[in-house]
Amino acid sequence: MSAIAGFCCFQADFLEDAPRWGQVLSGMRGQMRRRGPGAAGEYLDRHAGLTHAGQDAQSAAQPMTRSSYTVVCDGEIFNADALRPPLEEAGLRFETGDAAEVILNAFLHYGPGFAAKLCGTFACAVWDGEGLYLYRDPIGAKPLFYTVQDGALAFGSQLGAVFAYPGVAPAIDLDALREVFGLGPAHTPGSGVFRGMREVLPGHYARFAGDGLKTVRYWSLESRPHEDSYEDTVQAVAALVTDAVRRQTPADDSVCSLLSGGVDSSIVTAVASGTLAETGRVLDTFSFDFKGNDTFFTANAFQPERDRPFVDQMLAQYSLHHTYLECGEEALADLLYASTDAKELPGMADIDTSLLYFCSLVGRRSRVALTGEGADEVFGGYPWYYREDLMAPGAFPWSRDLEARKTLLSPDFLDALRLDEYVENRYAEALREVPRLPGEDPVEARRREIAYLTLQWFTQTLLVRMDRASAYAGLDARVPFGERRVVEYAWNIPWHMKCSGGVVKGLLREAFRGLLPPEVLRRKKSPYPKTYSPAYTRLLKDRLLELLGDASSPLLPLLDKEKARGCIESPQALDKPWYGQLMAGPQRMAYFLQVEYWLRKYGGLHAC
Repeated sequence: MSAIAGFCCFQADFLEDAPRWGQVLSGMRGQMRRRGPGAAGEYLDRHAGLTHAGQDAQSAAQPMTRSSYTVVCDGEIFNADALRPPLEEAGLRFETGDAAEVILNAFLHYGPGFAAKLCGTFACAVWDGEGLYLYRDPIGAKPLFYTVQDGALAFGSQLGAVFAYPGVAPAIDLDALREVFGLGPAHTPGSGVFRGMREVLPGHYARFAGDGLKTVRYWSLESRPHEDSYEDTVQAVAALVTDAVRRQTPADDSVCSLLSGGVDSSIVTAVASGTLAETGRVLDTFSFDFKGNDTFFTANAFQPERDRPFVDQMLAQYSLHHTYLECGEEALADLLYASTDAKELPGMADIDTSLLYFCSLVGRRSRVALTGEGADEVFGGYPWYYREDLMAPGAFPWSRDLEARKTLLSPDFLDALRLDEYVENRYAEALREVPRLPGEDPVEARRREIAYLTLQWFTQTLLVRMDRASAYAGLDARVPFGERRVVEYAWNIPWHMKCSGGVVKGLLREAFRGLLPPEVLRRKKSPYPKTYSPAYTRLLKDRLLELLGDASSPLLPLLDKEKARGCIESPQALDKPWYGQLMAGPQRMAYFLQVEYWLRKYGGLHAC
């Protein structure tokens, strides 16, 4: 986990005023100090500048230069051992084994298309003296923002780093608000939400040179018939997932897993535990809950049971060094604003906030955290993969009802936003990108659409949440289920195999039968926990009511004050889901608190 930033302009000579531009690089890096608090480095050339902030003083020195090529990188390359032999045979040397060195040597040998050979999570920039290349990993686990203004490109791992470039300032326009209210906490792939801000798309690279900016896709999903038998598919899934976890479990670093007691995190925990046991090490594990949930938790179809009994099952079967963590109501509410700072955008309300809190505790003990994120997306764990009402075409399945998003907004503001049109256009654009399989059954074709929408939109939201919360806490969170080979193979597995025996994720469960306790293996999906405490709801109500009385609030002109006051007094009016089932009732109130803080921090609507 680290951070990168820089700039490029072919109409300027940065060396003519090197001290000034060195300060600009330092200022950009300073905006990312939570992400990269350790080693720091800078590189300045006539037409480009690069900076890097590492996790600690032991990080390999970056920017790294060989010949006339310079690279900065955030991330890890998990197939470095396989890449090295052909590169060494070509005469390229390895001195550090760091991801930046692997990337630089691969670029030197294979050229700009080198990223297609990488298996990892990364965002990197390469300057070759004639052009600046920006790369992002296939699943988009690492962020990389940029903007082009007045002939100059500025980029960074965080939006704040880009805003630190001279002449670039945060501006919130109507499209930004359409993203926040119509799609948030998701956002359109490639959009940086703020006016003029972009993000390198997953599986793409951008080249900025004298003839402008060009974007190239170096990786994409390919739809084709799945020809393996069910038995071979089970074995392949087990082998791919196991290898992904083992590759991402560092041999020489403090590592833990985030163990919920669900199938996905338990698989990662079991494999990582076995990997560490080979060298006599015991895996640290952490699970999360909220104070008072032992009293206030109420089982429902969405969250049928608490996590702890299933975590205890894993502890009974495996030798783990486990810690139970809890978060209280006031910390949860207070951190809504720090969570917005970490993401630089409104997020998943207290779903983000609690993860930020827990990562801050985990980061005191471990440098790397393995997660079960991505398995539901890849292996079909969400209800919109199989429920007819959610599979219906015409809308993103996790936010079908835009009326829930309009409830608190004023009629004039809604007229200006034209949310339905904006969201419909984004949905139609996304469907045009789906890699089709000719001749596929209509139901399976729709399921493929949903799988693609999920990977490109919903998965990105969860990856952003995990990356920003962990990086803000100095923790490197890894996602083995999102490894490219796992995603590529699972993409074409037919639904009757993924849901074998009519059991959601039956294929994944079968692949790891014998590795997990039976109770865990059979467990129904239960999402990331949230608080059920009425005290938390009261805290949010009080803060929103105070906001409604603050004439200086930039959110106030956007709201229907009377309707908002009524909903706050009767929170059951907000129980319609905002985003999947994760944001209803208290989470919707918390989201509006985050939006208000975000508007206030970045100047409100005067920039529209």
